[in-house]
Amino acid sequence: MKPALLVIDLQKAYRQGSATASMDATVPTINRALALFRGKNLPVFWVQHLDADDRALPGLPGFDFIGGLDEKSVETHVRKTYNDGFHKTGLVGLLAEAGVDTVILTGFCAEHCVLATYWGAKNADLDPYLLLGSLASESEANIRHVEAVTATMSLEELERRLG
Repeated sequence: MKPALLVIDLQKAYRQGSATASMDATVPTINRALALFRGKNLPVFWVQHLDADDRALPGLPGFDFIGGLDEKSVETHVRKTYNDGFHKTGLVGLLAEAGVDTVILTGFCAEHCVLATYWGAKNADLDPYLLLGSLASESEANIRHVEAVTATMSLEELERRLG
C-alpha cells in the first residue's frame, strides 16, 4: 500500500452555520494524519473547490483552508470545479507519478465532494478509504450514512498499517 492523504474543501467559505462545529472537529484528526504522512514521507494533497457564488476563489479569504489545519504550501494543491476531486483536475496523474495506489480522504462535505471523490478514486482504480473523525457536513447523520456506505479507516488502524 502506497497511500496519499487528501484534504478536501475544508475552506473558510464553507465554515458557516451547522458546518462550523463539524469542520472544527475534524482538525485534530487531520493534523495527526498530516504528521503521520509527513513523518513517513508520504504525499499530501490539498483539494480546493473553486466557486464564484460561494466566494471560494484564489485571492479571496473564502478560498483558504480553515484555521488550525497544519497546511504546508510546499505540498500539492489541486483546484476543482466539480464535486469529484478527480474530474478534470489532473489528480490521477499526480498520484500515478507518486506511485500512489491508495487514497485516504478527509474533508467537507461528506455527502457531496468527499463521497464524489471517493467514487472518483474507485473509477481511477485506486483504493479509497475515508478517515474516521475527519469528515465534516452540515448534518451528522449524513456523515454516518457516508461512513456506512464506504470503506473507512480509523487513525489508529492507519498508524498500524503505515508502521
